[in-house]
Amino acid sequence: MTDTSPASASDLKAAISHLPEEFHSFADLFEDQIRPALQEREADRIVAQKRAIQCRWAAGAVVAAGVVGWIFFQEFWIAGVAGFLAFILVAGGEYGLNQIGKEAKGLIVVPIAESLGARFTISPGKVASIDKHRELGVVPRWDRDKYEDLLTGQRRGVDFELFEAHLEERRTTRDSRGNTRTTWVTVFRGQCLRLDFHKTFYGRTLVTRDAGFFNRFSAPRGMQRAGLEDPVFEKIFEVYTTDQVESRYLLTPDLMQRLVDLEKTFKGGKLKACFDGGEVFITVEGGNLFEPGSMFRPLDSSDRIRELLEDFHAVFTLIDEVTAGRIRVEENHP
Repeated sequence: MTDTSPASASDLKAAISHLPEEFHSFADLFEDQIRPALQEREADRIVAQKRAIQCRWAAGAVVAAGVVGWIFFQEFWIAGVAGFLAFILVAGGEYGLNQIGKEAKGLIVVPIAESLGARFTISPGKVASIDKHRELGVVPRWDRDKYEDLLTGQRRGVDFELFEAHLEERRTTRDSRGNTRTTWVTVFRGQCLRLDFHKTFYGRTLVTRDAGFFNRFSAPRGMQRAGLEDPVFEKIFEVYTTDQVESRYLLTPDLMQRLVDLEKTFKGGKLKACFDGGEVFITVEGGNLFEPGSMFRPLDSSDRIRELLEDFHAVFTLIDEVTAGRIRVEENHP
């Protein structure tokens, strides 16, 4: 059932009361700037929603007719054509909602980012730091790439950059007759985060998913397995480093828990991280942040704003924890 209840500043204040105080002022930003802009597009959303529902019903009827035709005439192509037509109907119905969703993302995320001193770009083109992610081994090599949702800014003196990357590899196969076939295979799709501390780490520390039996073969050249004292973390991740002392100051129990939680918050998995040369590179596969949510509820729904603010909070919490680790290294490294 679609939520049609109107939102208000008090609704949002209640919805984000669990977030840190720095986010509480967004109730006023929502009421003064975001909500009026969303309400101007609400009528279009309702029209697009009705059209999408009608197309779904029509698609269901076409599929049912195709199945009946297949059974009655014993011709499979009838069901195939019906399925194709149903797909076209559903896609056509969803197109309008998708367009409204893209507009809603800009109307909500851009002002939130600006109020936090950051910049949000929906279609940024290639992000240069992806090459460093590949060099450090937190993403695989690729032949074709696409980027979305670039968030850049500075927090507590640390420059940050977060973006979504879709990386594909071209693979060519040859059959017994000598014919070749080229396909594109997704090798990474998820979130990439880079933090720049403008200060050099003493060594390089790489955090990867635990590969079980294959861990003995996966230590990068010049690195050794780090000796950590958190058994829960060690069941999930493997850590390799060139500086055992630094790795222990960086990977505190709090930060390790943040890394564990990050996969859930980022709605992804297979997290990897590397501390190198004054920068930290973190990737999570499958994550999809800063999305406006379902278009089957009012654009100014307080839950919609809350979910986006929680995405910002997750990113900032991780930055704060890594920053604290960097400070500990400076204070305690011999």
